[in-house]
Amino acid sequence: MIPNLALVPELKAAGYEIYYIGSHTGIERELVERANIPYFGISSGKMRRYMSVKNMTDLLRVCKGFVDAARVIRKIRPDIIFSKGGFVVVPVVAAARFLRVKAVIHESDMTPGLANRLAIPFAAKVCVSFPETLKHVPEKKGVLTGSPIRSELLAGSKTRMSLGFDNRPVLLITGGSQGAAAINTCVREALPQLLENFNVVHLCGKGNLAKIEQPGPVVRDTNRSPVQPGYVQFEYLNEEMADMLALADIVISRAGANTLFELAALRKPNLLIPLPAEVSRGDQLLNAASFERQGFSMVLPEGDMTPRRLAADVKQLFKKREEFTRNMEAARDVTGGTRRVMDVIAHVTQL
Repeated sequence: MIPNLALVPELKAAGYEIYYIGSHTGIERELVERANIPYFGISSGKMRRYMSVKNMTDLLRVCKGFVDAARVIRKIRPDIIFSKGGFVVVPVVAAARFLRVKAVIHESDMTPGLANRLAIPFAAKVCVSFPETLKHVPEKKGVLTGSPIRSELLAGSKTRMSLGFDNRPVLLITGGSQGAAAINTCVREALPQLLENFNVVHLCGKGNLAKIEQPGPVVRDTNRSPVQPGYVQFEYLNEEMADMLALADIVISRAGANTLFELAALRKPNLLIPLPAEVSRGDQLLNAASFERQGFSMVLPEGDMTPRRLAADVKQLFKKREEFTRNMEAARDVTGGTRRVMDVIAHVTQL
């Protein structure tokens, strides 16, 4: 839902009145209501690519979601619907088509997910982040826009971060909003090697803080663990994330499309550890491969990750950081995704 929130300031500036339809229990509800946007929860079900009894019950939830969405759309009478994807998209976009309301879909990953594949026939236009995605979308519907970038990320300042670090470069490590157990474990085992050359900021996910036994000053915070010199771990960062990215010299990350385009927009050399195919549909592997081909990123498959390999790749990334930065600077304007998506929305609104 990050592209949705990235568009909010631009939509408001353009005079749009914004409403949000999501699931009853989704994490987005808190974020949307925090942005003072009216939120409507509807029924939704997970769509599985494998046989499961739950497919039948979830199909009923999707059908109920269609009725719920239609009720909300009739109440709001929107001029246009913008959808990022996810399980809730299908009943909403289908109901919009039924009620003759135009919809624009955004697909962040290189290949459309199942929900977007089901929703594409009902959409007027499909915005995509990767050029390779256009071959998976009907020619008259696909528009290469890139990914909307949160404007606040571009306004970060390293001078606002006070972590007590020395003059070593800063390595930022993140496994996504929920953290990544495999990355957390490997980072902690590689920490002595990493700290030889870097200050380390580790975003490990809610509930994943670990006690660090090495001696050092102790800093306590509700979202922060005791630290040793040169190392600090947080469960997550919200408003501080822009400043932390500004502070970072290099980044270790998963390979979700939104994160990749944000790193490219900020010109941050990065080492990607994509989710393996066994626990995903393989979209992060494709995303990472694309950024590696373009010279924006190094890639370390999770199955090849060891503490020694991780530390060696980080050193190599830092050594070649100027090359990665030049490649990102020479690329097309990755910060323009918000503007290009807004152009599509404006065009479809006027049809």
